[in-house]
Amino acid sequence: MSEGERRPPAAGAPPEPERGEDKDRADRATDDRAMNDRASEDSDREVGDAGVIGEPVDAGAAAADDQTLAALATQRDEYLDALRRLQADFENYKKRVLKQQTEHLERAAEALVVKLLPVLDALDLAVAHAGDSPEAKVLAPVASSLVDVLEKEGLERIDPEGQPFDPNQHDAVMHEPPEANGEQEEHNGSGGEPQVSGVMRAGYRWKGRVLRPAMVKVKG
Repeated sequence: MSEGERRPPAAGAPPEPERGEDKDRADRATDDRAMNDRASEDSDREVGDAGVIGEPVDAGAAAADDQTLAALATQRDEYLDALRRLQADFENYKKRVLKQQTEHLERAAEALVVKLLPVLDALDLAVAHAGDSPEAKVLAPVASSLVDVLEKEGLERIDPEGQPFDPNQHDAVMHEPPEANGEQEEHNGSGGEPQVSGVMRAGYRWKGRVLRPAMVKVKG
């Protein structure tokens, strides 16, 4: 019998299975196991995902986060309030410094004018004594120019001759007795109110405030 021919089975022995069928069954069994393994992995993964999604939220952690946010908001508001107060204090400081500087300049200017008052008095006396002399023609323009400059800065001359006496602006150094009733009333028209009959020395106001009262002679 040649090798290619199949030997008949012995009497009473089960028939030998075909080799091709055994291989197919083995392959199918392997594929089934692989599919089962993949299905098991997918099931485990779905179960794990479901567990993550369905995990309960920690109430304590959420409350702690809310408290932290509230504390940060409070701290923020405190910083904003402090910044606003600091800005307001700085604005008040600038205004106060500006006011102090202005007052300092005004006091310095006033002090300078006070020092110049004797010069103005000397010029007034020089012009009065010079009369119509050539010196008067030189002194009068100089005195007038100086007074004009000071008046532009706020100086006012008090020369109240013929006006009612005002103790707030006039300093009475001489007093004349009143005239007869009729003459006095005709002269001042005020029924006996004292009048300035002469100015001994002019007074001055600086920006509306009396710097030096006028030295006057009063009648009445």
